[in-house]
Parts: sequence; C-alpha cells; structure tokens
Amino acid sequence: MGSDRGDVVVALAEGALLLDIAGPVQVLHWAGRRVRFASPDGGSVRTDVGLTVGVNGAMGEFAGRVDTLVVPGYPVAEALPPGLVPAVRTAAAGARRIVSVCTGAFVLAEAGLLTGRRATTHWLACAELAQRFPEIHVEPDAIYVRDGPVVTSAGVTAGIDLALALVEEDEGPDLARSVAKHLVVFLHRPGGQSQFSVRAGVAAPRNSRLRRLIDAVAANPAAEHTLATMAEHAAVSERHLTRLFRREIGMTPGRYVERVRVEAAQQLLEAADDGVATVARRCGFGSEETLRRTFVKVLGTTPTDYRTRFRATSP
Repeated sequence: MGSDRGDVVVALAEGALLLDIAGPVQVLHWAGRRVRFASPDGGSVRTDVGLTVGVNGAMGEFAGRVDTLVVPGYPVAEALPPGLVPAVRTAAAGARRIVSVCTGAFVLAEAGLLTGRRATTHWLACAELAQRFPEIHVEPDAIYVRDGPVVTSAGVTAGIDLALALVEEDEGPDLARSVAKHLVVFLHRPGGQSQFSVRAGVAAPRNSRLRRLIDAVAANPAAEHTLATMAEHAAVSERHLTRLFRREIGMTPGRYVERVRVEAAQQLLEAADDGVATVARRCGFGSEETLRRTFVKVLGTTPTDYRTRFRATSP
C-alpha cells in the first residue's frame, strides 16, 4: 500500500472545480494514500459549487515534502485566483510528481511547469492552452499525458483515469483494478477525447469561399467531396485549396471531410435506429467496414461501442 510514501497534496483556491478534486482524491484515498489539502494562505476555500473545503495548511508549508502535488481545474473564462500560481510553484519544488486535472493545466502553465512539455486539458480548452502557451505541445485527444514528473489529464472525470494510472504505477495493477471496480469505472477508458471534441474541433475560417465550402460539406456529408470537386466548388486550384485548409482549419481537405462524416455518423448513432451499414451510407463512408476503420482511427472506438456508450435512452 501507499501509506509509506509521502503525502499527496491537493492545491486548492477559490473556485476550484469540485469534481476535479473529489474524483482523484477518492481514488488515492481508497488506494491507501494520505491526502492533504492546502491553499495559498492556509484558509478554507469555496469550490465552484459553493461547498467549503477545509485545508491542512498553506502550500508553502508543504514545500520539500510533497510526493504528489495535485492541481484541480478552474473556470478558464475567469482569472486564476490570486496567489495560486506562485503557491503552486513553491509547493511543486522538490515534489516527486506534479499532476493537473482538467483546466488545472493552465495553473501549471502559468507557473512555468509545462514549458517544453507535452500536456493535455479539457477538450474545450485545448485550443486556448495551445494558443496562450505555444511552448507547450498540447495533445487534444489524450485522456492523460505524462511527460517526466508532470502528468496532465483531460476534463473532469478524466482525473479519475489519471489517478488510477498513478495507483497502477505506484502500487501495481491489482490494487488499481480493485479501486476501479469499486468505483464502477474502466481501469483504462476506451477511446480518447475525440469522442467528445470532434464536433468543436474545427475553427470557423476567415476566407469566405472556404467558409461556404465547409458549410456545403457539412450540409451533405454523403456527397462526393473529392479534392477536385471541392476546389471547383470554391473556384480555386486544388493546391490553393489545400493551403487554405491547412492555414485556416489546420488539416487537409480530405481530413476535414472525414471529420464531418464522423460527426454526422456520431449524431445518427446517438439518436437514430438505423443499422451501422445504413449510417455508413448516409454519411458518405460507403460501407460498414470503412466506417468502422475510420471510427477506430479517429475516435479510438467502434461504431457499435460508441452507440452503446452514447445512445440516448428513454426515461
């Protein structure tokens, strides 16, 4: 058990996301780790839902004796709480491992702890993290990313996945599997964040011709959308169209069409009763096997498994 290891210290400040705290803490507690809570000034804090959490001391008091420092997320639309970043930087000094959950990656980034590293965060915030901190290599599809002593996780419940991975690393797979069963969750979640983020992953282009083209593709994903037909629709050369896609959307025309078709298939699998073969034809994949291969490549799961997990059920 982990009782002979140093403390897990959770860095808290006003507005911390409650589930980012509770999920990982429950995993680590059940794995036998001693969890301590700290705030910049040693005072209790109110979470985003208004629940007040007492702490064991100021973050500076734990400097040099932290085994694992856990930083939960905060609303990205708001400024980080005063004093949080320098307090985290101080508490991280000498820690064996530094962990962020969800948008806690922004705290680590502001503290300079992600410079030159790979990282992830909530899928809705990945683009902002990459834009604000270009020195960080953001991996938007990862559930969690480890780069040296720093581990970052995707959004909210991904903190549980991350904590289970830490338990598996420290104590072995048997204990991690036992805790996962107790929580009724996967030990290793299938798929990545693309299951959730593919619909929001494409920025609106500034070029009006390109904007009209992608609207046309989205309106009829099953139509013939080859490079040649799209270039003709946009009244530009194929080479120029490829440059426009790369510059404004960040992917090739073919990749964009694939993403739109995957999105359309996701919507049908979630809401309709059509068989997988019918979904494939309606979304432009042609065959069930092509849809299956594309889902595995893009989303890390099969159409059937996706439908099982995300299909709306009657109350």
